[in-house]
Amino acid sequence: MKENNLNEKVIKVFIDFDGTITKEDIGESFLKTFGKPDEINKIVQDWFEEKITSPQSWHLMLDTISNFNQIDFENFLLEKEIDPYFKKFVEFCDQNKIEIMILSDGLDIYIKNILRREGLDHLKFFSNKIRFENNKLIPVFPHGDEECKFCGNCKRNHILVNSGDDEFTIYIGDGYSDKCPVEYCDFVFAKKSLLKYCEKNRITYFPFQNFNDVIKKLTELNSKKRLKKKHQAQLKRREVYLQG
Repeated sequence: MKENNLNEKVIKVFIDFDGTITKEDIGESFLKTFGKPDEINKIVQDWFEEKITSPQSWHLMLDTISNFNQIDFENFLLEKEIDPYFKKFVEFCDQNKIEIMILSDGLDIYIKNILRREGLDHLKFFSNKIRFENNKLIPVFPHGDEECKFCGNCKRNHILVNSGDDEFTIYIGDGYSDKCPVEYCDFVFAKKSLLKYCEKNRITYFPFQNFNDVIKKLTELNSKKRLKKKHQAQLKRREVYLQG
């Protein structure tokens, strides 16, 4: 494995939003609050079993929402909390010149509102989008990949485009849409179903409960004189580059 001095390298951190930055999955809560929970549970299960794609699931789930009310939506968001240590983590990254990018297979309609409310709207994020047609919510997928059948927002592509082989990449996530990007990063922080996925597929990871755990581990890594990039991640990245 190639060894590098962490202090001489650029570090890029890519973070999932729902259930990672936030305490709960906002997208799921949003759909079940404004849509039809029983139908949504069935659609989500079909997605987990890869019977349908993420874009297909979003279309089907949003179709269960009728008479969307902006005021009710804003009141709904007021109850949704972020990880109590996330702002501290952002400050830590700023102080250590670590770049942050949020990658979500959720919707901009709630991500941008929550980031703005928390004074974090300077953070760059990529997600699926919403447009309104006759009071219906229509999902739009500006960051999809034609070769990927299951994600609306291709997190892998964002990681490859926004990092280089001479940089350290870190991924932080908790769920199903994080399975692909963890294959391409040097260090992974995982919890919930992503942790189980990493264990099952022998992907090296650091467990975490909140962003204070992440700060502690990154501080420990930062104190080491030399670090090794993950060889399997380098091979996966190279495969994509060779495919053009």
